[in-house]
Amino acid sequence: MAGNAEANSAAGAGGAQAVPGGIGRIVLASLVGTTIEFYDFYIYGTAAALVIGQTFFPSTAPGSQALNAFLTFGIAFLARPIGSILFGHFGDRIGRKSTLVASMLVMGLSTTLIGALPTYEQAGFLAPLLLCILRFGQGIGLGGEWGGAALLATENAPQGRRSWFGMFPQLGPPIGFFMANGLFLVLLMFLSEASFLSWGWRIPFLISAALVAIGLYLRVSISETPEFRAAMARNERVEVPLLEVLRDHWVPLIQGSLAIVVCYALFYISTVFALGYGVNTLHISRSDFLGLLCIAVIFMAIATPISAALSDRFGARPVLLISSALAAASGFCLPVLLGSGNSFEVLAYLSLSLALMGLTFAPLGALLPDLFPTKVRYTGASSAYNLGGILGASLAPYLAQILLQKGGLPWVGYYVSAAAIISFLAVLSMKRTS
Repeated sequence: MAGNAEANSAAGAGGAQAVPGGIGRIVLASLVGTTIEFYDFYIYGTAAALVIGQTFFPSTAPGSQALNAFLTFGIAFLARPIGSILFGHFGDRIGRKSTLVASMLVMGLSTTLIGALPTYEQAGFLAPLLLCILRFGQGIGLGGEWGGAALLATENAPQGRRSWFGMFPQLGPPIGFFMANGLFLVLLMFLSEASFLSWGWRIPFLISAALVAIGLYLRVSISETPEFRAAMARNERVEVPLLEVLRDHWVPLIQGSLAIVVCYALFYISTVFALGYGVNTLHISRSDFLGLLCIAVIFMAIATPISAALSDRFGARPVLLISSALAAASGFCLPVLLGSGNSFEVLAYLSLSLALMGLTFAPLGALLPDLFPTKVRYTGASSAYNLGGILGASLAPYLAQILLQKGGLPWVGYYVSAAAIISFLAVLSMKRTS
């Protein structure tokens, strides 16, 4: 793995020289692409906490509406590894650029159609069925997004700047999250409760169509990465990339999957679960809590470039070890700060968790691709990223809700700490990378 990392960094230097004047457009395409994709993904998480349960499930069992909404939230994470395998296959065989265009189309179409779905009152059981299918489509699209965007940035990075360039796709999630929650906040401020529940919540989903058009324009205008072109010139195209990953690179696949668990746990406990808890248990208004989240995500955006710069200076591994240890400690702060009901303390918890998310997330943009050789890198990095999503995020809000009911808020904090310890041990087991 260390050898791969060193070779890849060297290749990255050459890649940067191969596209003079085009680095800015490439970085913008990777940033804007992940921003739009994660915007699409996050608006569902916000809607799941606010309206999905009561809109798409029967009111005869109101107590189960929230759990059903969180279950549909988890469906996309089960689909993401399938998307990583599908798009990873073509990304390693055909190219990064065309594969990223396809993943954005799948994601955008699924998201827009969710905004046009009938409710349970209008279509009965067909409504949640269609919702689950489209949520699965969101997962397929996002499963192919992150790995390709990370490769687009890192395979064009100058030598010694791989973590910094790999950070730009990592900035997409906080920006997309800010856009998603900011739009919901505006809607809640200017629409009545009845209007929001009736049709207002659909607007963020329908707007996705326009955002995807912008992303597609940027992506079709860029060139293929120099590292991929060089690998194809050496005739390194693999017949079935997934089989080679499973046969020859299964150890870094497991390590990478476990390394990212802490990121998902931090993010989705402090956003989706916390939003539902804050509104339903603490009785903080929807608009006020979304405002707190919009402030808190700024700390994630600030921590992300700081962590990337530290990773280029000291290495991704030590940065991840320290940030995972801090995340484990943060689990003990959760019941104290989130459970207080005080808006300032809730904001402190949200800001702490999302800042730690930025610290743990940024180095992975360079580290996960560096665990795999160029010829199977799209498949390997995407699969590791999305398998980690199943472990860390797919059931995180649902399990947190169960833990809350069975043992109280401290057990939700233990969940976060356990996820952080798993990632710490995974990173500790890795060989040193560049």
